[in-house]
Amino acid sequence: MTPRIQKVGLVAHESPQGDWAFEAALSLARRRGAVLNIFSFVESPYAAPLDRAPADVPARTLSAREQIQMDRQLRERFDERLGDFVEVGFRVCESGRHNRELRSCLKRREYQVLFIPYPTRGATFGNMPIEEFAWRFTAPVVLVGPDGPREYRFNPPAEAISLPAALSGETYIPLPPPAVLQALPVL
Repeated sequence: MTPRIQKVGLVAHESPQGDWAFEAALSLARRRGAVLNIFSFVESPYAAPLDRAPADVPARTLSAREQIQMDRQLRERFDERLGDFVEVGFRVCESGRHNRELRSCLKRREYQVLFIPYPTRGATFGNMPIEEFAWRFTAPVVLVGPDGPREYRFNPPAEAISLPAALSGETYIPLPPPAVLQALPVL
């Protein structure tokens, strides 16, 4: 049995897979009467190369004015697509390039399940392979894509709460354990 889902999280990404993840997250939030919390990043978590240490690249910080401007742009980007759905929150995170900063933004537990767009096979996310990030993440995660809008990959916590049943009728692919783990912390 799927527990009561009150908050659904979404990592925003400008791509077809980002659109698919948005639609899946919004659909689940509507069906469950849940809040949809949308996370955006100043520095894309997908752009973190595996061959550079996080300490080698300084993180960019935003002024209060820049933070407000980015928040407004994020809201405007999703406003029309949300339609009459008003139970939505937005968070702009300063850095998503590296595992530590990304996890500190996402670990606030503003969701019970997190949808992450899976843009291409072999994509990185938070300075590690995206499938490993999802597999190691302690909260339920659904990767959406890369080949179709109803292609979902569930991490072990998502499987444990029977989330695949909540998204029935879709292509369900469990995430296998990574063959090699990156030497990065897990939160």
